Amino acid sequence: MSASAQDYIDSYLEVLSVERRLSQHTIKAYRRDFKKLTDFCDQRGLMLWQGLSNHIARLFSASLNAKGMHAKSIQRILSACRGLSAFLIQQGQLEANPFDDVRAPKSEKRLPKTLNVDQVTSLVEIDLNDPLSYRDKAILELFYSSGLRLAELCSLDLNDLELPEQRLRVTGKGNKTRELPIGRQADKAIRNWLIQRNALPVKDFQALFISKHGNRISLRNIQARVKFWAAKQGIEISVSPHMLRHSFASHLLESSGELRAVQELLGHANISTTQIYTHLDFQHLAQVYDDAHPRAKKGNK
Repeated sequence: MSASAQDYIDSYLEVLSVERRLSQHTIKAYRRDFKKLTDFCDQRGLMLWQGLSNHIARLFSASLNAKGMHAKSIQRILSACRGLSAFLIQQGQLEANPFDDVRAPKSEKRLPKTLNVDQVTSLVEIDLNDPLSYRDKAILELFYSSGLRLAELCSLDLNDLELPEQRLRVTGKGNKTRELPIGRQADKAIRNWLIQRNALPVKDFQALFISKHGNRISLRNIQARVKFWAAKQGIEISVSPHMLRHSFASHLLESSGELRAVQELLGHANISTTQIYTHLDFQHLAQVYDDAHPRAKKGNK
């Protein structure tokens, strides 16, 4: 790949970082996606913008599919390349966007995995015997209480809390801010954690959740602690922070039926993203029907 091609990619990533305020994690993902495209072009002796036709874009998509990549991942890569191509058009390097009508193969819709209410109750009822256990209980309660993404919880600062009103301020994708309620049990767990927090060698004074060394707790650490407590509490499936978010959304929708409210609480830009939980809700209702309705039970004719 030529140095000038890399310059254009770097410029576009700078635009995404500064103007759209995307996270560094997202920027790194974009950079990996663009490397796949540039490697593909290099193997064919093509300059990124001079040889990038609709035909090449389709071959690139097909090559990703041939490697066994999941359709959702291909969709993400094509979307990134579409954005880069639009930038190259603005820079006068392309006349038309070669990715405009290139689509990834349709993916099978997978319903998100959730815990049932009993499993969640078991998970959060952990033994409180040291500051870290108080911290972990607050983390678990907050995930399920407010449906936070992992990165959102990790980045919480003390001044994001409004405990008298039982709410918190969250900065989500695209640097969008939303206010969320804190449930009674999560509120209690957070207050107890704030007392225990002082027993640790605090270094990051702004961070709500810190490690045993006093720094802001990392994403990996949170993931590991969730898995640790799930195993310790006898939950026989792999549990992740995102599963708790899914459980929050599914249980809330089952109880309320308010799809728009769930969308706002989750911070989804498009309600179609939230609608996946209506499928979960239907599964729940169907199970209740099968278990309870006399004409649904096996053996009835």
